[in-house]
Amino acid sequence: MRRALHVEWTKLRTVRGTGWLLLAVVVLTVGLSVLADAADGGTARDSAKVALTGVQVGQAVVAVLAVLAMGGEYASGMIKVTLTALPRRVTVLVAKAAVVGGLVLVAAAAAVFACAAAGGLSLTSGPVLRATAGSVLYLVLVGLLSLGVATTVRDTAAAIGIVLGLLYVFPIVASVVGDPDWYRHLQQIGPMTAGLAIQVTAGVDTLPIAPWAGLGVLAAWAAAALGAGGLALHLRDA
Repeated sequence: MRRALHVEWTKLRTVRGTGWLLLAVVVLTVGLSVLADAADGGTARDSAKVALTGVQVGQAVVAVLAVLAMGGEYASGMIKVTLTALPRRVTVLVAKAAVVGGLVLVAAAAAVFACAAAGGLSLTSGPVLRATAGSVLYLVLVGLLSLGVATTVRDTAAAIGIVLGLLYVFPIVASVVGDPDWYRHLQQIGPMTAGLAIQVTAGVDTLPIAPWAGLGVLAAWAAAALGAGGLALHLRDA
């Protein structure tokens, strides 16, 4: 495992686009959050959720980064070299998930806590701390979900489309559904709508799903994607 981690770290570290994408996660997340906070002017009932608005855009960059980590290898043929050097395929996926997750964790923490500082949030408040820390975990889980999808489908463009569809289509469909029960169910099962419940600090009792349970839904999506990816990696030729 140590060798696999070193290999995956070396590959991602030496790809020029990795650093730019991580920087984009921070800049876009903080930038949109600052704009949302300025537009709100302190009138929102849930100031924490407003201050963390940028996560909804930053997640798209995280998805691209994670998809490229695996999709780029299939596109270039590097995956054949990787699996020749490291025959244990599931170990390769676990190592890649650890490295991608670690990089996203660092960028997400920098972005989210910068958003909290810019929004004047007090991390001594339990709900606010849950919203900020949960937002970091949310972005990490989006990265793992994206990596799993990319491993399963092997095509960068298709994987990005699938992940962004999973994230953004559920809330769009929910917004046009007239039936309140269907609306609630779509909010509960959508990886983005359920996962972002972790940011809510006001009116938690009215949410379709509890904050930590919602993050658990996203974790289940990520685990399923990684499981499918691991199975595909194990069964199919490179």
